Formats: sequence, C-alpha cells, structure tokens
Amino acid sequence: MHYIEPYYNWLHIYQANEDNRSPFFEREYSEFVFEHAVYNYLIHPQWDDFGSQTLYIKILYVDYPEGYAIIEMIGEWNDALYNDIMNLKRDVIELMTEEGINKFILIGENVLNFHASDDSYYEEWFQEVEDGWIVMLNFRDHVLEEFRRAGIDYYVNFGGELDDINWRKLSPRQLMDQVERIISNRLD
Repeated sequence: MHYIEPYYNWLHIYQANEDNRSPFFEREYSEFVFEHAVYNYLIHPQWDDFGSQTLYIKILYVDYPEGYAIIEMIGEWNDALYNDIMNLKRDVIELMTEEGINKFILIGENVLNFHASDDSYYEEWFQEVEDGWIVMLNFRDHVLEEFRRAGIDYYVNFGGELDDINWRKLSPRQLMDQVERIISNRLD
C-alpha cells in the first residue's frame, strides 16, 4: 500500500498545504518517513491524517469561487468503531463549508471497506450544503452496497454514470462539469 500515492497530476495548480484556507495549510510532508498505516500496511506519506485510525485523504483541488472540492481517499471507512464521518465532517468538511465549499467530489477507489453506524453526520452534511451536493466517485461495489444498506444513499450521490468517469484524464474543471451534468440530469 505504501506505493499508492495520492493523485499528483494537479499539483501544479493546487496544493492544500499551500492554501491558507485549507485544513492542511502548512502541513509538511516527507517522502521517506512512513508513519501511517491501514491494516498494518504502511501508506504513502503524502496522504493526510484527519484523526481517523484507518482512513486518510488528500484534497486534490479546491475552487473557492465555484464552491467545489475534489478529495481522494484511501483506507477503511469505519464509522462503527472510529466514527470516521464525525472526524471528516468536523475537522475537514466544516472548515471547507465555512470557506464557501458546497459541492464535494469524493474519490474512493482506494477505500477498501465501509462499516456503518448511524447516518446523522451524513444528514447534517447534506443539510449544510444546501444548494450543493456530495458525490462519491469510483467506490468499490461492496462499499457502495454498504452505503446503501446504511441509508447513506439518501444524502450522497453515487453509482451509475458517476462510476464511469475516468477522472484522471480530466482537469478539475472538466471533472466538475461532468459531475454537475450527471447530478443535474438526476434532479430533472
């Protein structure tokens, strides 16, 4: 797992540790010191710790005027044991919504499992984005099924065309445009 790096082709246009409005502003990274692990497997040091023991993220891009953020994830999303959604919501998402972000694209191809608890933080997040939305791209089928079983699909958008987006070939704006088109079609 230590070879799986966060997506780095957008670093020339955005870096969360250089964004003074980011929850990870001035965070320093090592290329050689591996200190975080998932399932006892070390992960690449470029992933950001937000208080979870098993889930890590990387804010790949934020556009404040347009109000959207793209966040990549790795690990096990465990609300049952570690209340990961609370940590994510309180320590990352709320800081971003205070800065005007109301559209969130979560990329989850490296999320290995999901363990549900209750849906209250998802509901709260959903209510706070008002005219925005929360989208999950490229999560594994068994993870999406767990989200459905927990009723989280009421608060976030995933599946269908959203899982067919080859986001690595797009710019952040192109990705946002594709996601927005899909969400608009779903609402119509």
